[in-house]
Amino acid sequence: MAKDVKVVLIGNGGREHAIAELLVKSGAKLLAFMEAKNPGIAKLANNDIKISKLESFESLIEFAKGVDFAVVGPEAPLVVGVADALNSAGIPCVGPTIEAAQLEGSKIFTRELLDKYKIKSNVKYRYFKAMDGVNEWIKELGLENVVVKPEGLTGGKGVKVFGDHLKNLDDVLNYCKSLIQQHMRFIIEEKLDGEEFTLQTFVDGTHVIPTPLVQDHKRAFEGDAGPNTGGMGSYSMEDHLMPFITKEDVEIALNDMKQTIYALKKETGEQYKGFLYGQFMKTKSSVKLIEYNVRFGDPEAMNVLAILEDNFVEICESILDGNLKNNLKFQKQATVCKYLVPAGYPTNPREKVPIKVDTHKLDELGVKYYFASVNQIDDVIYTSKSRTMGILGLGSNLEEAEKLAEEGTKYVYGDLFHRKDIGTRQLLQKRINHIKKISNFN
Repeated sequence: MAKDVKVVLIGNGGREHAIAELLVKSGAKLLAFMEAKNPGIAKLANNDIKISKLESFESLIEFAKGVDFAVVGPEAPLVVGVADALNSAGIPCVGPTIEAAQLEGSKIFTRELLDKYKIKSNVKYRYFKAMDGVNEWIKELGLENVVVKPEGLTGGKGVKVFGDHLKNLDDVLNYCKSLIQQHMRFIIEEKLDGEEFTLQTFVDGTHVIPTPLVQDHKRAFEGDAGPNTGGMGSYSMEDHLMPFITKEDVEIALNDMKQTIYALKKETGEQYKGFLYGQFMKTKSSVKLIEYNVRFGDPEAMNVLAILEDNFVEICESILDGNLKNNLKFQKQATVCKYLVPAGYPTNPREKVPIKVDTHKLDELGVKYYFASVNQIDDVIYTSKSRTMGILGLGSNLEEAEKLAEEGTKYVYGDLFHRKDIGTRQLLQKRINHIKKISNFN
């Protein structure tokens, strides 16, 4: 176990709570730089915390003096250069530089990089900064095959898909015009039919080491209804695959991630060091890339970090040193995460509402729990406009894990709701049936 290693963690969501738990478990002394007080992280850091805007780099560097390295949780500070600021101050950072973080910060940069280096999981796309050529490209793609994506960060809520969010040509054109009015460039790309899966990796500049597959659920309500969210929950299987995703599919996705890291280095001169998340879709013809995220997923981080057997501090050190080993070990367990979110989420969430958490009951039950977008003032925990708390069940199979996660939601009290169907066999079967319908998958 790593001893006497001081680590500063940047961020205060559920993903960061999961990272904090693993850093401390791996022997680190934790400091936390947060925008709001996450009680779970604060406790793990023995209240050695600083509340500040995450982009206040001077304040961060002053707070982090004397640490061995930094770990960045969310994407927003990475995209504006937190890793560059830390590295320049002599604080090694597990997280990509501003150039490398373009993989998430600019969808246009990523699609063009994949195009230039002929990376096969790319999709048909064009980007625009004005309405010139929009109608023609929509006609070429076919209106029913259109997805509109703003170039930059949208918190999982800016992507609009024809049929789901955009009902006709006027809807598409009006959305494009609204992005132009906000001085945003955007991509119009082909809509894919298939099942998404998340492949999260550790990257040391050269090596790209995979973790178990996870599937997230973006829609707010049961049965995959309602608006997109940051993610209402996720699951992983005990064999680290998905019933509808083969080892060959994973190899294709992983190989494309490796090629992307190579292409990024060649194009920018930057070595990518940190966590890289590939959101892929298995379609009838092949595996396609939906997007890259330059950090762990939230909630998908919880699924994989909770079953990691290796020392996480040593993994972080290996990322920085460029000598990641290829055989990381994960428990052969299924996991199910259910996110409790404020009433009205995501369109009109109730914020600053107190919640109560019976941590003793959750501990007795044997579930893990991760505080997310909350703020603790004195001894009271309040909701924010985003997701409140992740409850994670682990089991020898999906049914066990789902049952525990669902039971765990009963011990968080407040004006909250969650999707009861995440991790259920019924919802999983719906995914399997979908893949069978569109392909020759058995």
